[in-house]
Amino acid sequence: MPEAPPLGSGVLAALQPLLREVGDAKRVRVASAPGSLAEQAFARTWARLVGGEDPADVALTETAAAVSRARLAGIDGPVLLGAGLTEEQAREVLVRAFDQVTSALPGASVLRGCVRLLGPAGPPPAFVGALSRQPRAGATCPGQPRILVEPPESHGDHCFTTAVYGALLAPVFGADPVAPFLVGVAHHLHNVCLPDAGFAGEVLLGEHLERLVSTLEERELAALPPALGDRLREVLLLRADASVPEAQAFHAADVLDRVLQVHHHARAAAFTASQALDDLELVHEGPVQGFHDEVLRASGL
Repeated sequence: MPEAPPLGSGVLAALQPLLREVGDAKRVRVASAPGSLAEQAFARTWARLVGGEDPADVALTETAAAVSRARLAGIDGPVLLGAGLTEEQAREVLVRAFDQVTSALPGASVLRGCVRLLGPAGPPPAFVGALSRQPRAGATCPGQPRILVEPPESHGDHCFTTAVYGALLAPVFGADPVAPFLVGVAHHLHNVCLPDAGFAGEVLLGEHLERLVSTLEERELAALPPALGDRLREVLLLRADASVPEAQAFHAADVLDRVLQVHHHARAAAFTASQALDDLELVHEGPVQGFHDEVLRASGL
């Protein structure tokens, strides 16, 4: 395992644009399936894990798919195959998207080899649907009213995005990517039953918090295949501190996802039409661009 670069080296800042784009899968949907793309990937991840697939293969291929999805959104392997591309052509498209966003990613060549044409998996555990319906609390502070933002992300969104971030950040900390990925997808199992009231709610639960979390988490773990449940119990211990590389990768992923989510809402609230028209060239170059510009001038836009 290569030695991790120091955090002050700028590697995290260089990765921030990639993390932002990967996180946007929380907000992208397609007509063919319910939920965000992140929630769909969360369900497939759990279906693959309970179906007995190797957790390392699940972690790496789902992370690679999330990176390609940053630019392709809902255009995935099954869509490309259904549109007539060969398997080789479809993978070339996915790799092309992967390459567009990974120039700053440590270990990109290894992850690039994990780009696959991921198809549907079996049914996920029942708690997956509950976590994708359970909203996140957003920003809360003890003794203060909460700041409500719409639409709230789900726990499925957050758990899957944290898992992918953990795998992507693992080389930064010299960590194996599989453990932080697994912690990411499993670290809110207690919220299957417990609605999220944020840090303010945790403070009010006080001395009962730890027992509630452990009881509700174990209830879900006990329903999983025994080997998977034992593996998750082992890696979930990494939440306790940030003393080893795998724990550092998870905690970095968790805090970055929480803060980038707040930045998303701030950007959305401040979005202007000129950003779309000028910065993003909404009316882009093409055979009818001149006519489009004429229509907009005549409309006063």
